[in-house]
This record gives sequence, structure tokens and C-alpha cells, in this order.
Amino acid sequence: MAHNPVGINSALPIASAANRRGLDQTVHQSEYLRVVAKGAGAHVAIGTLPTAAVTNYFVHTGESEIISLGKPQSNRVSGITTGATTTIDFAEGTGSPFGVGDAVSLTVTGQTAYNFTHKIVKTVDNTAGRDGYHGTRIVVDHDSSAGNPAALLSTSYAELRGSFMVAAYGDGTGTLHYQQIQSAGGPS
Repeated sequence: MAHNPVGINSALPIASAANRRGLDQTVHQSEYLRVVAKGAGAHVAIGTLPTAAVTNYFVHTGESEIISLGKPQSNRVSGITTGATTTIDFAEGTGSPFGVGDAVSLTVTGQTAYNFTHKIVKTVDNTAGRDGYHGTRIVVDHDSSAGNPAALLSTSYAELRGSFMVAAYGDGTGTLHYQQIQSAGGPS
């Protein structure tokens, strides 16, 4: 099978009778996640704040498996309002690929004070014609009131992208390695 790695390889310890959630929140960049369990098999859960259990997908020791994550979701941001929560505006006509409860990460080139990782979407508002504004607006559970970033520059590229975490429940102790890949088919 052909693999084109995307991002970095991550790992988390697996243990029997204990759920382990990856400490890193991974930005969703590809449709597939390759996982390998070393030392012990593991049940794997993927999501916003996943909890692995014996009912989740099982990865045998030493075998790599490819799990479909679904298509990555992202959108260019046209406006950011800081405060106790952070309001994200998308350009008119683009909508929001995110729903309430989704985890998202924001990156702004040249203005990293706006950046955040793996925060939860609280509301999605696509009501037409709010005060002359016709784009979709979402509210994210991220306190951006500290730091007072400068106004969003027209030259900065701001993108909101979905993110996820990985959890493993082992049938022994070991390590679960995981990495997004771009392709999952073809000759090896």
C-alpha cells in the first residue's frame, strides 16, 4: 500500500484497563490515519474528546491499520472578534463546515496572537442580513481577551481547520503510533 505522510508521527502510551488520550490535538489534514500498536493491541477511538473502550476499533500488535477520518474541513476566516469567547466570521456565501461540538484550530499568518488549537464550536449563526453582514459566523469556546492582538491585517491569511484527538485502550502495555496519510491505495 502506498503512503504519503502528512504532518508528524505521534505516539501515546497504551495500558490495559486505562484510557489514554493523546496529549496533542491534531489538525485534520488528510482523510486517513495510519495506526500501529507496539507491545500490545489497542482499541482506538478518534474524536473531539474521545474515550477508548473495548467496543472501539481494535488494532492488533505490530500490524498497521488505516482508519478513515472523513474529509478534512476548513475555511478561510474573514473576521475575528476577541473576548471571553472568540467569534469567527466566514466570507459571504461560503458557510461553515463546522457544527456545534466540533473541535477547531485557528492559524493566522503574521499574527500568531490569534492562533489557538483544538477549541470547541459553541454556536453557528447563518442568519441572513445581520447588520448588513451576510456571512456565516461561529462562536468558539476560546478566551482570546488576553493579549489584545492587533486588528486582523488584510494581508494575513486566517484559516480555521478541524482537529481531533486519539485515545487508546490496550489489552496490555505498549505504544500506539499514529500519523495522517494522504493516500491509502495502490501497490506497496
